[in-house]
Amino acid sequence: MERDPGPAAGAGGTVPGLVAAYAGREGSGEVSSRERILGRVRRALADVPKDDTPYERAVVRGYLREHGERTVEETVDLLAENLADYRAVVHRTDAAGLAGVIAGLLAARGASSVLVPPGLDEGWLAATDVTRVADRAESTPHELDRVDSVVTACAVAVAETGTIVLDGSPDQGRRRITLVPDHHICVVRVPGQVVSSVPQALGRLDPARPLTWISGPSATSDIELDRVEGVHGPRTLEVVLVG
Repeated sequence: MERDPGPAAGAGGTVPGLVAAYAGREGSGEVSSRERILGRVRRALADVPKDDTPYERAVVRGYLREHGERTVEETVDLLAENLADYRAVVHRTDAAGLAGVIAGLLAARGASSVLVPPGLDEGWLAATDVTRVADRAESTPHELDRVDSVVTACAVAVAETGTIVLDGSPDQGRRRITLVPDHHICVVRVPGQVVSSVPQALGRLDPARPLTWISGPSATSDIELDRVEGVHGPRTLEVVLVG
């Protein structure tokens, strides 16, 4: 489930840099699919002049950084609206009330176990006695599937798209812990972790980290547009906006 993001190439983990990082490994005897692809990219770039425009400046990015002008409160309201539009359940509280809200959500769910990332603030679960399950590298998907709920923080939340991004930091844990359990409670600190747009979010994220972009609970639709939730991740996403 957890995937190695590969070596970062310079400041931005650019394509030419990534290609160079894997140069020479194709002849080592063991070649992964990633190395085969990067080998083909390297051969395709072989005739690019050394003084060619760097990748970071080759594409003009003159698009808007955000759409319209909003106050902080309006930006947070837009995030809540778009999260709800994606069928996430949104709750609002202050720092003092956070532990009580999380305890209430776990109780309402009937959760008897909750998966906890190693760096999660212990105070967030101070009001509940639900059994904690540690985020362990050796946990199997079957073991994770038996956990009732998972509580995490986030890296950033995007108001215009109703998207929450996790980057595998200690208070978020491994990617798989938010993909297997059926109930995910995600805490977003307001306003510090809320931005208006995707370009603003990208400026805050490290491209070498394992990023998980979440827009509502996991869902898919068949050819008749019948929506099924919980196919590729949690069936229920509850977002707590902490002001």
